[in-house]
Amino acid sequence: MNSKKAIHILKENGYKQTKQRERLIDIFLDKDQYMPVKDVLKEFQEDFPSASYNTVYRNLYTLVDLNILESTLLNGEQQFRLHCDISGHHHHFICTKCGTTSPIEVCPMEDVNASLPGYQINNHKFEVYGLCPECN
Repeated sequence: MNSKKAIHILKENGYKQTKQRERLIDIFLDKDQYMPVKDVLKEFQEDFPSASYNTVYRNLYTLVDLNILESTLLNGEQQFRLHCDISGHHHHFICTKCGTTSPIEVCPMEDVNASLPGYQINNHKFEVYGLCPECN
């Protein structure tokens, strides 16, 4: 995902292109990790000092709803990252120390479907947590 593609998705879904939304997207561009809202807010307030936590949080979830950002619960708090550009279905390994992510291209859903005959599964999320080589 790049900023041009993200802005296109916003406009395509009826959202205005604002400097605030552009800045939120830019915060995530060079990071391959999840970020807690407080860290995003800190960077965001460098350019928009009067921005509130609620405004940033609401915009982050708009970006998640549009599949521009991904979110996960890590270390007890909601965290966000730019949606990866890996094509096809995949999951993530997430470092619990630094938040760095790596794609996992296998999916356990065949086994899950086999163990739940008659159930209709609409969606799933599979993440693996641990320490990356740099933090290990």
